[in-house]
Amino acid sequence: MSQLSRYLMRELSLFILFALIGLLGLYTFFDLIAELGDLGVGGYGLKDALIYVALRSPANAYELLPIAVLIGGIFGLSHLSGSSELTVMRASGVSLRRLLLWLCLIGTFYATLTLLLGEYISPAGNRMANQHRLAATQSMLVGDFRSGVWIKDGKQIVNIAEMLPDLTVVHARIYEFGQTLTLEKIIEGHNGRFQSKGNWTLQKATITQFLPEHAGVVLSKPTTFNWQTSISPAMLAVLLVEPAQMSATSLMSYVEHLKRNKQKTSRYELALWGKLFYPLACLSMVLIALPFAQSQRRSGNAGVRIFIGIACGLVFHFLNQIVVYLGDLYSWPPPIVVSIPTLLFLSAAALMLWRQERR
Repeated sequence: MSQLSRYLMRELSLFILFALIGLLGLYTFFDLIAELGDLGVGGYGLKDALIYVALRSPANAYELLPIAVLIGGIFGLSHLSGSSELTVMRASGVSLRRLLLWLCLIGTFYATLTLLLGEYISPAGNRMANQHRLAATQSMLVGDFRSGVWIKDGKQIVNIAEMLPDLTVVHARIYEFGQTLTLEKIIEGHNGRFQSKGNWTLQKATITQFLPEHAGVVLSKPTTFNWQTSISPAMLAVLLVEPAQMSATSLMSYVEHLKRNKQKTSRYELALWGKLFYPLACLSMVLIALPFAQSQRRSGNAGVRIFIGIACGLVFHFLNQIVVYLGDLYSWPPPIVVSIPTLLFLSAAALMLWRQERR
């Protein structure tokens, strides 16, 4: 990498960082405002709200990074164009192809950063945030283990392996203790459904009851079992993560699980392909920033053009969500659906550059 390309990356990265901090601060502020309504519920205080919002920050950064690349790229390249540095680069022999190659390298760097955020940091942050919020608002013991989630409810300790999108819990195991903290009963259910407040129905249940004073064990297998508990689906929401918050690896595993059980997979396939294509948005954003920046030296109305560029970032953000909803509604092929916004912006960047170079 040449000294000139390193200088270009350093200048653009500075503006991209400022744009990301500004957008992230705005999103964090609105997230905190939304949490203020739950203050005082259980043990949920201002400190818990701040921790929850902080843990959610990586997810917001993942969503905002392509927009920050566009806004930062426009302002960074406009700054270079306004100080004639971009013009000097071109006049000294830096061709458009070479400049685009440098921008592609910058876009690839931020695409990799977006991929790492979406695959590792953001899912872990969301999981920790949900667990912290649940523990604070419900004052229950919550832990995340390979065997699922464990919740203490009075004299019961409950283990839930997983929760399906239709709110069905799978492989529920309830350990019931007596006054002297001795194990009195183990209730296992293949699956369970929430019926009403404090009432779940377990299917294919197995009840193991331990008689007092080591008198023996009674085993029964009712078809259904009425489980009385204060645990609600909202408390188990930590198991029901939105597809957009899951990592690509988790989505692949879950799609395979749904296919084996002959369930609809379109929503999760769209999220999976979205995870694969979303980092490429950084590449298209940094490329579309170039024609907006070059227009500054050809027009005195630079503020309007920069505003249009920022608006393009917002359009991309909402377009990305709209096409996913439409793809799920009409069962369009996921790879085509999620690639539409990125390809549109790449095409727009190519068209604008072609028109500028012809002048």
